[in-house]
Amino acid sequence: MPWKTTGPGSCLVVVAGELDAVTAYDARHALKAAVDQHRSVVVDPGQVMFCDWAERAAGRRPRRPARGVELRLRAVPHFLARILRLTGTRGAFSIAPGPPEGSTPGER
Repeated sequence: MPWKTTGPGSCLVVVAGELDAVTAYDARHALKAAVDQHRSVVVDPGQVMFCDWAERAAGRRPRRPARGVELRLRAVPHFLARILRLTGTRGAFSIAPGPPEGSTPGER
């Protein structure tokens, strides 16, 4: 999963394609690495086409990032915003507007 440093202590994680039992493992590890190395992490799921996390998320309490780490979502597709709301996980993130003009994901 691509992510790039966007400034001192901050990074952007771009999530794309399908999020399912197989790809969730990679997403979880990329996010953990980003949070471990940065104080501000923006997650852009704008290119996610499918997410089957609804059933599993319904039974889980959302985990908050470590103290002092800001975790934000941006460009959240409507279906994913609805999943977050219905499963009660919406409160684990702040949600920012979409990506700035010209922003592109980089390689790690």
